[in-house]
Amino acid sequence: MKSATQTEQQFNAVIQMCRQIFLTKMKDYGTAWRILRPASLTDQIYIKAQRIRSIEDKGTQRIDEGIKPEFMGIINYSVLALIQIELGTEEKLNLEVSEADQLYDKYTTAACDLMMNKNHDYGEAWRNMRRSSLTDIILMKLMRIKQIEDNKGKTFISEGVDANYFDIINYAVFALIKMEYENS
Repeated sequence: MKSATQTEQQFNAVIQMCRQIFLTKMKDYGTAWRILRPASLTDQIYIKAQRIRSIEDKGTQRIDEGIKPEFMGIINYSVLALIQIELGTEEKLNLEVSEADQLYDKYTTAACDLMMNKNHDYGEAWRNMRRSSLTDIILMKLMRIKQIEDNKGKTFISEGVDANYFDIINYAVFALIKMEYENS
């Protein structure tokens, strides 16, 4: 079994890869993503997760971009969704790179803290899961988010949209850890 410290290091290494893409894309596009409503971000994440599942099921792909960039996109779009929930979509469409990076760090740090707490309780059970199960759980979380969004954010007993985005970040990180460090 991996140690908590090793898991946290692997988590942070994956997040650093994702952050680099996020910052590089900001150089290309600025903060054009700020115009997107959270539901649009949910749909973007869904497209990526559905493509992963399709490739997993078919065992082949026609576009020369593998599963790894899709999981990285899921992480980045989930962080963007959390930022949009906090800031809204109506004001301050342009963010400075430093402000966007601080917000990125705020949400990925919160995701890591959540992961470490859950790992403590669950004993890193995710390491024994199939990567395809992680994909399915991400898709399930997205279906939950869509339902909550369709209900105008109201839930009766369940966690809100933000909790589901945090879980999606963590499941996508787990998939990337499995790909990068465990080859499974």
